[in-house]
Amino acid sequence: MSIAKVTEIISASPKSFQDAIESGIERANKTLENVSGAWISDQKVDIKNGKIVQYRVTMRITFILKD
Repeated sequence: MSIAKVTEIISASPKSFQDAIESGIERANKTLENVSGAWISDQKVDIKNGKIVQYRVTMRITFILKD
C-alpha cells in the first residue's frame, strides 16, 4: 500500500498559464520525490495598463511517500 501527500504551490509566468504550470511542476520535481500528479485549483492574471503581465496558477501537487 502506498501513501500520498499533497502540497500546494503557486507558480507564475509572463508567457502563459501553460508555461506557469510546466514551470511549477518542473520546480516541484527538484524538491519533491515521486511526483505523481497535479490539480490546477486556481488561475489568475496580473494586469497593468490594460494588458496581461503575469499568469499565475495555484496547483496541488501529489507525491508518493517512500516506505
